Amino acid sequence: MVVYRSLLGLAALTAAVFVYFFLLGIADGTVSAANIGSWTLVLSVLGAVLAGGVVLQRRGRPGWSKLVLAVVAVPTALGGLVALFMLLTVERWN
Repeated sequence: MVVYRSLLGLAALTAAVFVYFFLLGIADGTVSAANIGSWTLVLSVLGAVLAGGVVLQRRGRPGWSKLVLAVVAVPTALGGLVALFMLLTVERWN
């Protein structure tokens, strides 16, 4: 259950970041008709992953649930580790 909650939390955090940038883009006009299709696809996939993970867990399929959530959570965790590594090890940014 700890793994499931960790994956769910990380996937939800990822979706929240994408929604934040989407709303920020709508506010400043960078989300337009030219790229709304991409935004719709990304946000739909993130929503489907979150909903699918929760539904599978509730229906007694914890393995599948973790696998679905890991599709979003693992790359996010790896990207976060790379960013943290770069932040802590690079001495000069210029």
